[in-house]
Amino acid sequence: MNTVKHTARVSRLTLNPIWLALTTALTLPVTALHAEEHSHTLDLDNVPVTGNPLGVASDDMVVPVSVLGGRELSLRRQGTLGETLNGIPGVTATQFGPNASRPIIRGLDGERVRIMQNGVGILDAGSLSFDHAVAIDPLVIEQIDVVRGPAALLYGGSAVGGVVNAIDHRIPKEPLNGATGRAEARFGGPDSTRNGAAVVDVGNGTFAIHADVYTRETSNLDIPGYAVSKRKALADGEARTNNGKLGNSSANADGAALGAAWTFDTGYLGISYANMNNNYGVVAEDNVRIDMDQQRWEMAGEVRELRGPIQKLKLRMAHTDYQHVELEDGEAVTTFKNRGMEGSLEATHVPWAGINGVVGYQLQNTRFQALGEEAFVPNVVTQSQALYVYEELPIDKHKITFGARFGETSVNSTADDKFTQAFNNRFNPNSFALGGLYTLNDAWSATANLSHNERAPSYFELYANGEHAATGQFEVGSANLDKEISNGIDAQLKWKANGHSITLGAYATRFQNFIGLLNSGETDPGTGQPIANFTAVPALFKGLELEGKFALNDEWTLKMRGDYVHAKDTRNNEYLPRISPWRLGGGLDYRLGNWNARVDVLRAFKQNDVAENELKTDGYTNLSALLAYKLPVKYHVELFAKANNLLNDEIREHASFLKDISPAGSRAILVGARADF
Repeated sequence: MNTVKHTARVSRLTLNPIWLALTTALTLPVTALHAEEHSHTLDLDNVPVTGNPLGVASDDMVVPVSVLGGRELSLRRQGTLGETLNGIPGVTATQFGPNASRPIIRGLDGERVRIMQNGVGILDAGSLSFDHAVAIDPLVIEQIDVVRGPAALLYGGSAVGGVVNAIDHRIPKEPLNGATGRAEARFGGPDSTRNGAAVVDVGNGTFAIHADVYTRETSNLDIPGYAVSKRKALADGEARTNNGKLGNSSANADGAALGAAWTFDTGYLGISYANMNNNYGVVAEDNVRIDMDQQRWEMAGEVRELRGPIQKLKLRMAHTDYQHVELEDGEAVTTFKNRGMEGSLEATHVPWAGINGVVGYQLQNTRFQALGEEAFVPNVVTQSQALYVYEELPIDKHKITFGARFGETSVNSTADDKFTQAFNNRFNPNSFALGGLYTLNDAWSATANLSHNERAPSYFELYANGEHAATGQFEVGSANLDKEISNGIDAQLKWKANGHSITLGAYATRFQNFIGLLNSGETDPGTGQPIANFTAVPALFKGLELEGKFALNDEWTLKMRGDYVHAKDTRNNEYLPRISPWRLGGGLDYRLGNWNARVDVLRAFKQNDVAENELKTDGYTNLSALLAYKLPVKYHVELFAKANNLLNDEIREHASFLKDISPAGSRAILVGARADF
């Protein structure tokens, strides 16, 4: 192959004092349009979530939902979506270095965790390979909803593990008179981050305009000790390298968006355009960087208070043009493209015999292309469509829910010089769920959800055939794979009273044919890489989740959390790979006047339950702290400092492919400022 010279792009919005001054000059004057201070903080205990189309609160969901928004999200933000959510009960991360980390929910990753933006799939290449960053930057996200457990009914047949929906409000949905927005900047941390973002919405009560811009720059990550673990060095018989620094882990990213909407008393109609760029090092290879670019158009609308059998109509559409180029020593070696459209039309019907619900239609059409030397999958066109229904029947303080989804998916590959045979596969995945919420008294309630889920195999599970440098394996798919079928149960016991709350959950999911990437024990003669096959095996996933909050008094709040996942191949009773160990955590939050301080600890235990040819992982303790001060000024301006890994522990996430060559960052302090207006 003839390589084309392709130099790494330099960020167009390099963060420096001039940019910060410009941001301040542009954003602060619009606060004069406000009659009073505006705050974006949310009551995270009981907020409307996108996991339910009827807009019920998180406390009334029959499946576990976590919601991050407002100040809490701002203080929790990390450089990637995976690390921002890591530590939520049931949620870990792929942690492919500091720049590419995708959420893992209950031990399930890849296509089984559906990542969405404003209720529509992001259509990047993040699920194909964990070195591919998710095409969402947390800097401009206003709220993140995490649905743990099967959510395939409403958000796509692949979401058997859960859904992460990042909401950015780029299409305004409510009438706005005047202006509102936020600005944020932060510096420091183990990667010496320099980033900033500004978001502004302006409206006259009928039309509203949204604009946002962000930039991020990081250096190579500081790590506590060597990049290569002791176990790997001993197993390979090689010396440990990269002491104190994780090589090739720097990044440069920027993006911007513009949206507009016509808002009226009974709905809205709007459109937005966003562009993001991300150039970052691939830590598994010292001389490889990824240069990513995504352009995304979205359209959304809603009409309420309709007459007749339909009360409300909601439309969501997005067209995405995604590309990233893998650069080796500055030259383009492989290019991945994904271009397509996804959308849904949803109708909320009037109550029938007390039953509330929605009926919807969803479609997706994508064209994926892999071009170049290291393309290990062929070009593929994937088309899917589905009808779904979700219903709720309130009975006094109790509730019964029912849902069904009927889908059709085609996955068609094309032949070329490297992939000499074309394949056409068609699947009809159908899913069902029955749930209920039982209110025991004013403080106690219980929920349960039974589900049957069917997932069509993804294009790479079907057609992969080549060396995958990022995972160090020769990956082989199977065009004969059938749809993945699973049955699950999820139950929760909840208590809430006088500012205190605790939730204990348990779940079990039995897969008839879990499609996993399993090491075959053989080696590819051409590359010398171990061969890993996408293989369907019977499997059982089960686990526990705990979350609690206790208001000790007006100043002190105690929080606790924990999770456990157990996953086995039931053919031979062997453990499945990359399953997170037991984790227990807690935190203490103190508020007095304009001051806020908190300390948090997360203990991940040693993972000894490993698959064949997988190394064990030592446990770690991550102790972190936060100090924040709200300035005594007219508008909401807050200064904060965050310290992470105060014990300077060697943190390696067992769920990561790179756990033995890429630890998390060392002890470091990050300082920042945020303003809401």
